[in-house]
Amino acid sequence: MNSVPSAAGVNGVYRNQTIAEAAALKAQSAPDEIAIFLENGQHITFGSIYHEAERLAVALQQLGCVAGDVVSFQLPNWREAVALDIAAAMLQLVVNPVIPIYRDREVAFILKDTRAKVMLIPAQFRSYDFTQMVQRLRPGLPDLQTVVVKGANGALGDDFISYESLMEMAVGKALKPAAPDYDATKIVMYTSGTTGNPKAVQHSHNSLAKAFDNGREAWELGRGDVMLMPSPVTHITGFVNGVELPFFSEAKAAFMEQWQVDAAVAYIKQVGATACISATPFLQELVHSCKVTGETLPTLRLFACGGASVPPGLIREAHAVLENCRAFRVYGSTESPLVTVGFRRPEQEQLAAETDGFIFNWEIRIEDDEGNALPVGCDGEILVRGPAMMRGYADAEQTRQALSPEGYFRTGDIGHVTTDGAIVITDRKKDIIIRGGENLSAREIEDVLHAHPRIDQAAVVAMPHPRLGEGVCACLVLTDSGELTLDELRGFLADSGLAKQKWPERVVVKAELPMTASGKVRKDVLRQEVKQPVAEL
Repeated sequence: MNSVPSAAGVNGVYRNQTIAEAAALKAQSAPDEIAIFLENGQHITFGSIYHEAERLAVALQQLGCVAGDVVSFQLPNWREAVALDIAAAMLQLVVNPVIPIYRDREVAFILKDTRAKVMLIPAQFRSYDFTQMVQRLRPGLPDLQTVVVKGANGALGDDFISYESLMEMAVGKALKPAAPDYDATKIVMYTSGTTGNPKAVQHSHNSLAKAFDNGREAWELGRGDVMLMPSPVTHITGFVNGVELPFFSEAKAAFMEQWQVDAAVAYIKQVGATACISATPFLQELVHSCKVTGETLPTLRLFACGGASVPPGLIREAHAVLENCRAFRVYGSTESPLVTVGFRRPEQEQLAAETDGFIFNWEIRIEDDEGNALPVGCDGEILVRGPAMMRGYADAEQTRQALSPEGYFRTGDIGHVTTDGAIVITDRKKDIIIRGGENLSAREIEDVLHAHPRIDQAAVVAMPHPRLGEGVCACLVLTDSGELTLDELRGFLADSGLAKQKWPERVVVKAELPMTASGKVRKDVLRQEVKQPVAEL
């Protein structure tokens, strides 16, 4: 067998349309119609967001931005992220979403690697001062010319400007849009890999729109649908299915700044949400809450989840508790979004619960360690190829290593294809931890731990987590015979600038780490060990 095509065929027809062009049509035909619901009630309409984006584009031109320049943003699910996406498309700028939970270490690397010219940040969010963070980083970022701050109070430092002041720069100036290039890089997003530093994933206008179209077609999203979006718009799930969905379809989106299950239940009822694609813990908490309160959320018709392990029992329980909702697993990555789209029919409940979804508009190849294709039902590395695949990494060598000679992306996941056209994930090659749907690089965390004066060797592996699917466990060999507790590590980790969600939640001190004959750490052994209580190790 050479490859397994999607049962629906591989549709390579592209839209050849930017979000700016799509937004212009919506603004003309339905200026007062809601595009995106916001929790504060100040909903985004097609007309208002398009005019804001036009002003923002003019202001960015006044800052000297030209086609190909990178504009980064580290925003929550706010309207300004939508305006920036549209404005960037008007000018053929490259947008670079940065996840709000990232801190000094990750942000400095991303901004330096992209050579971002402008960055848009909140003054504060969740009690964290983003302005102070970027001020600390500025000396090491010679390409960053302007930092735009939303919600700024008081004076800002050199090269910092409030969002409101930036918009005033557009007054009396005319927009000079750039000619669209639909296959040019539209967005660069960073994803954790096995080499420590995150990789810069590049998507074009066409490839990203194709990722959205896959879900829209499979789930029949249209007028009357409202996509609840609690995932950050700086993640590919939130960006595609939150920011871009209302402009390329008849469906609307509903942003949540921060997931809180009681607020989510009320919000779903308020806006009539019909769909959600997000991390597994959100579905777990939603089902548990509704089971306790007796809510059935009849408007909700589908919930797609992935990123973390999805217990089969959770899918079945969701069907029992939520009146009209079909829950299912999906599979994909930033490089290859939404490879599978789940199983939605009631008679497919077993497939929805026990597989990682139905392959749709992708070609799949399963290979053994020697690169030989494997037949249906046999486990091997999963390779994927399709029109929604990334253009490549910014680093050409990383791209070369990630793609097979036939142009398939090597996912690093181990699994098989079933006779029903589904993928089943059984293991992974990549040295990553999937915590609440977010990929964390074990190597990056290890690099930080190795700088601790008492740590001789560090191996970071995934451990089971009751809510997030996987947590971070650090297996350490110390330079002395003492112990090293989590409390002792926290101050060191805070000083390192590593984002808090990457901090180990468990430390296991060992006399030595298990090794292969060639001297590599046996992380498969460690992962099995940390499934057991510490007292049993």
